[in-house]
Amino acid sequence: MENFSELNLNESLKHSIARMYFKIPTPIQAQAIPPALLGKDILGTAQTGTGKTLCYGIACINKLLNDRGSNALIICPTRELAVQVGDVLNGLIENTMNIKSAVLIGGESMQKQLRQLQKRPRLIIGTPGRLNDHLKRKSLKLHQSYFLVLDETDRMLDMGFIPQVEQILKFVPKKHQTLLFSATLPQNILKITERYLNDPIRIRVGSTTTPISKIKQEVIQVSEGDKYNKLQEELYKRKGSILVFVKTKRNADKMADRLHDDGHLCDCMHGNLRQSKRQRTLIAFRSGKIRILISTELAARGLDVPSIQHVINYHLPQVPEDFIHRIGRTARAGAEGCALTFITPNDRQMWNGIQRLINPNFKAEFKNSNKRFNKNKRDKQPFNKKRKFKDKKKFFNKERNHSEHPKDLNEKSFNFKKGKKIFFKKKDFRFEGYTNNPKFFDKQKENTETDNNERKKFNFKKGKKKFKNKNRPKSFKFKKHNRSRNKAF
Repeated sequence: MENFSELNLNESLKHSIARMYFKIPTPIQAQAIPPALLGKDILGTAQTGTGKTLCYGIACINKLLNDRGSNALIICPTRELAVQVGDVLNGLIENTMNIKSAVLIGGESMQKQLRQLQKRPRLIIGTPGRLNDHLKRKSLKLHQSYFLVLDETDRMLDMGFIPQVEQILKFVPKKHQTLLFSATLPQNILKITERYLNDPIRIRVGSTTTPISKIKQEVIQVSEGDKYNKLQEELYKRKGSILVFVKTKRNADKMADRLHDDGHLCDCMHGNLRQSKRQRTLIAFRSGKIRILISTELAARGLDVPSIQHVINYHLPQVPEDFIHRIGRTARAGAEGCALTFITPNDRQMWNGIQRLINPNFKAEFKNSNKRFNKNKRDKQPFNKKRKFKDKKKFFNKERNHSEHPKDLNEKSFNFKKGKKIFFKKKDFRFEGYTNNPKFFDKQKENTETDNNERKKFNFKKGKKKFKNKNRPKSFKFKKHNRSRNKAF
């Protein structure tokens, strides 16, 4: 198939595709759409940004137009991806087609979604959690869903949504057409295909572990302390929109605040934000109101922002496969893009794992390459238990030599058994002449024997003072020092 006009599609759908200026299909579209139109189950894998949404979208709408008694269900792993899929498919649906759709995602008003479902939509797009919520409420019926799409299935597997997806499939008719698309194909997904797909056609386009050739990759080796300053330099150098990936939600918030204070038009997006806030941020980024978007792995999958010129990996991903998905946010739809990655000395092992994924013949780098990094003195000294123990021994010997000389009462003495510093002062005790000289305590013994009735004996264990003077009342106790509280507070 070289052109969409060659497909056996409904005439209204052909008109809609031409209106959206879709002429030449991508490789995954050319291979997957014809068998999908024939009703075959499909297991498709391709790189991100290759047009998988339009691939199943055309087959889905054509099915709804030709079979008026059937509905379609599309399951997506994230809210942003579900909204994006809804926008693409609604663009293909014209008013004359009489096909209503509903997007069911978490973080939005349940009442609003119930009003959508009352209109009996034939196209349902949603996330697993919210779909199950509606099924429990019995507000959603899937007994006529003869067309099923599982989008970004590997992502749903990573997020732990497979049990929820299996629960949804219990409400779907046994005889239905299933299209499963994924960027990667782990072993667990193969088990799902054996269970729910009927003799699927395997379609694989390109390598799922090799980045798109139009992505220019750059690597900067930097110390952890200089990383933010280097990021600042790169942001000023580069033109166009920039997507910055960080490790945690807290990192995203902190970096957004810091860059905003430094005069950059930026915002952040992560899972702790409300859906309305996430949607406003994404719209502002697409429209160019904000130039820099800081995000966690949330934006690594499925988000289609054609205008992203640069992707910066401020932190490396925890899974090597996610690196491919991250940099796949740029150079979409045939455009060119740039991917920049910061590497610190602590990232050596993870970076080598990423390189082995991309190139199986890769030889590990950074083995003895501390000189390549511009590090401070602390970074140059690797963690060494033996070395630290020797330093500690020297320190203690120095303390012991110093303690041989008499100390003033206001100086600090070190308790080597407990490892704590204890401060001794004159005023803390009721006797005078305290020194570090051991002979002092012999003199004290003599004095206590001669004047036992007047001398006070200190009980160090209990922390209380006892008196042997019989003339003192038994109930006598030293009052503890209590700070007077201000009643106004």
